[in-house]
Amino acid sequence: MRWRRRHLLAGLTALSAGAAPAFLRHARAADTPRFALGIASGQPQSRTVVLWTMLTGADLPPQAAVAWELAEDEAFQRIAARGSEAARVEDHHAVHAEPQGLAPDRWYWYRFTALGQQSAAGRTRTAPAADARVQQLRYAISSCQRYDVGHYAAWRHAATEPLDLMVFLGDYIYEYGAAPAASAVRAIHSGRVRTLADYRARYALHKSDPALQAAHAAAPWLLVWDDHEVENDYASLQGEFLQADFAAQRAAAYQAYWEHLPLPKAARPVNGEMRMHGRLDWGQLARIHLLDDRQMRDAQVCPKPGRGGSNTVRVADCPGLMDHRRTLLGAEQERWLADGWTSDRPWNLVAQQTLMARFSWEEPSAANQGGMYWTDGWDGYPAARRRLLQTVADKRVPGVVVLGGDVHANYVADLKVDFDDPRSPVIASEFCGTSITSLGLDTARLTAARAFNPHVHFARSDQRGYVRFQLTPQALQGELMVLDNARDAASAIQVGARYAVAAGQPGIQRG
Repeated sequence: MRWRRRHLLAGLTALSAGAAPAFLRHARAADTPRFALGIASGQPQSRTVVLWTMLTGADLPPQAAVAWELAEDEAFQRIAARGSEAARVEDHHAVHAEPQGLAPDRWYWYRFTALGQQSAAGRTRTAPAADARVQQLRYAISSCQRYDVGHYAAWRHAATEPLDLMVFLGDYIYEYGAAPAASAVRAIHSGRVRTLADYRARYALHKSDPALQAAHAAAPWLLVWDDHEVENDYASLQGEFLQADFAAQRAAAYQAYWEHLPLPKAARPVNGEMRMHGRLDWGQLARIHLLDDRQMRDAQVCPKPGRGGSNTVRVADCPGLMDHRRTLLGAEQERWLADGWTSDRPWNLVAQQTLMARFSWEEPSAANQGGMYWTDGWDGYPAARRRLLQTVADKRVPGVVVLGGDVHANYVADLKVDFDDPRSPVIASEFCGTSITSLGLDTARLTAARAFNPHVHFARSDQRGYVRFQLTPQALQGELMVLDNARDAASAIQVGARYAVAAGQPGIQRG
């Protein structure tokens, strides 16, 4: 099943001119667009996939029927499934349809109809059956798409990629108010996000971008969240500002997250909590582990005075950093992951939020007792990281590749149980992708710090984009796709670097 690329390319040409893409056309005109935030699909299984949309317009009834159909062909001549969902005001008129009984490992097209209008047509697919011998998985990782500091040129390019999956690793929205004028390229006409209405409006702003809509319509997404879907650096029920009402704020944020993304009905938040971690088997080729490093973590140690959240500290000045009891995933999720590694497939992909490899900002020494570290990522939870990697080593888990985002930089690294011991074997590999738009640190700082982190093969923070992969039983090929200029909606893109991992040989190689 080949996507008719001429439709997509014509639509993306229109995108650069500010118009809605041709393949996202409505079947009939109306004064009030009912599908202004687009369509999406996600969480593919071998027999089902989630289809998402949201009705828009100020005059919506409390409940509206939304018909959906899924076809084997782009012309919708061979309908595989159809049904109807109720879009309710209490869920902001979101629709999460879950057709059943689909054929494994095949492409479908889908669309919605409601209130006299027809939505865009999107393309999606099912996963292979669990016992299927699969020769390839094409996917990309992406994260951190702050709206006001860049254009979504990366999404414009990603929408044309021949991907089976888009894996989004967090920071779908940002809760901040408007960026300073010097760094802003697009306007945000609201302050910091706190309430359910605030979160809904911020999602609507991000999802109004036609390039993002095109990327959602081109392939199914797997999603995990990070902090900015709620608040910078939050940890479990602690906010950055230690506010007393943070539990209510987090509950509102989780509700808006579920409403606006292609997640199953079963994921709908209950009592302010939401199950985010899960697994997907891609036939006999790979198991994908989706992790949640926010909802169940211990709070960061040694925060700045009067604040929650992160800090950058020397081990010598923060003894709590090395406390073996501290966890990033929570004890229950740690056990779930430890029990769920597969040895029957050549690859275990770990989709999580941030950089797992140790990255010291100073040369480790006796004086600083091991270096200087940022406490919001895995470096803030070194005992938890060691437990995870020790399990991989003890169980001889094959093909572990950690996928991350969050840090607005491309990192490519080897993973070891003991980063202090040069003889400690490499047991896993890591690709931590840069942001879609969000701004990074000074690359000179990363370049200088690489001297203290010899397991890191690549570190660069001045480029925006995504990472695309081709996975086969023999190897993983990764390409760092970087924009010429994320402030330009029409920016070109190029391969910034290529790296590979061979099956049965953990560690990064030049591609």
